[in-house]
Amino acid sequence: MAAFASRAPNSSVSVDSATSALKNVSLNDKGASPPPGMSLRGPASSPGGRPGAPGAGGLAARRQGKAIPKLSVMDIGLQNAGLGGGRPNQQEEQPQRRIPPSTFSTPFANFGKIVDPSGALNFSGKAVLHAQGVDFSNGSSFAINMDQLQLDEELGKGNYGTVKKVLHKPTKVAMAMKEIRLELDDAKLNGILMELDILHRAVSPEIVEFYGAFFIESCVYYCMEYMDAGSVDKLQGDGIPEEVLARITASMVRGLKFLKDELQIIHRDVKPTNVLMNRRGQVKLCDFGVSGQLEKSLAKTNIGCQSYMAPERIRGESQNNLGTYTVSSDVWSLGLSMIEMALGHYPYPPETYANVFAQLTAIVDGDPPELPEHFSATSKDFVARCLHKIPERRATYAELLEHPFLVEDSTREVDMPAWVESAVEARQNRTREQIQAAQDAMS
Repeated sequence: MAAFASRAPNSSVSVDSATSALKNVSLNDKGASPPPGMSLRGPASSPGGRPGAPGAGGLAARRQGKAIPKLSVMDIGLQNAGLGGGRPNQQEEQPQRRIPPSTFSTPFANFGKIVDPSGALNFSGKAVLHAQGVDFSNGSSFAINMDQLQLDEELGKGNYGTVKKVLHKPTKVAMAMKEIRLELDDAKLNGILMELDILHRAVSPEIVEFYGAFFIESCVYYCMEYMDAGSVDKLQGDGIPEEVLARITASMVRGLKFLKDELQIIHRDVKPTNVLMNRRGQVKLCDFGVSGQLEKSLAKTNIGCQSYMAPERIRGESQNNLGTYTVSSDVWSLGLSMIEMALGHYPYPPETYANVFAQLTAIVDGDPPELPEHFSATSKDFVARCLHKIPERRATYAELLEHPFLVEDSTREVDMPAWVESAVEARQNRTREQIQAAQDAMS
């Protein structure tokens, strides 16, 4: 690792050596012991330790008083973004050698530009991922590797990759591991770097905890806090009661406010699937792969299904204007998510529109949706403050936290663990009924 630390981040590598290195790295490699100073940060409450005891990783040190480095990553890119003060940039200490152009026509040949001969993924001096963990340029390091993990069930799958439940054998801590196959696409590479940057700096009760990351066999792996109740969209059933909705909303607002105030980040993908819960009733935000980026266009969204984009964002995309996204756009997405959680379904059901453009036209030109009739006037006013068609008239996070809807929630007793248990049980019953119905249809 000493040799690794002394290597210039942008040192010249050949395609043949990078290709050979990638072939030589395997899931069964037994890497060297993590270097001094690199250790896995324990969870908020590790088995066998005192509750709330900090772990040994980089974030634990900052919980003991060190300031979180502030950084704007609104315009992050592979060549112009930094992750903090950290180590000196060796690129400035010696002349940079240019990587010779590839002689191959396949995308794999270009991996030599970002994967060095040792098999490490080098984000140009901002972060280095290798088989034994990740090192950030601000000095934070997280040591974890595949040999320490016992694979369990698959939790989710999508265009981003796969999320699995894993057990960290040394600590017996359950984790969620996201696997992303590396592609030579600037937006995807930026997304990997963006999410890693946010996860390792975002120390908040409303953000999923980050345990580490590593890179092997052309795949990036993040290890995060495992939320055993899953995402809110799988818990809402036929609708979430008002007092529970208020508690979930309060956590979401605090998490979004933290990202904006402390990290200068706009989430940009606020929706129920990115809000996780555990059986203790805690609510946490996840999925920061598009945060701070302006490249996520309408053509790349899950069009034809569910759009949580604000009207001005949809209108801006149709005019190829990427500068229309502000924090108020996340406030719109928050309000729309609240209505979905209250109804138990997306407020603009695709099946009720002739096509996706009719659906988007309804979002842009129609009246904003409202909470169901049985909800209080206070809750309806809160949502209305989020769903103003004019972005400047939407409430700020500070104003939302001072709204009576959330002020009343802070003084009210809500048995969140009990509600989560009942919601999980109802979800399991629905799953059994669906399986039985499918079996009956086949018989």
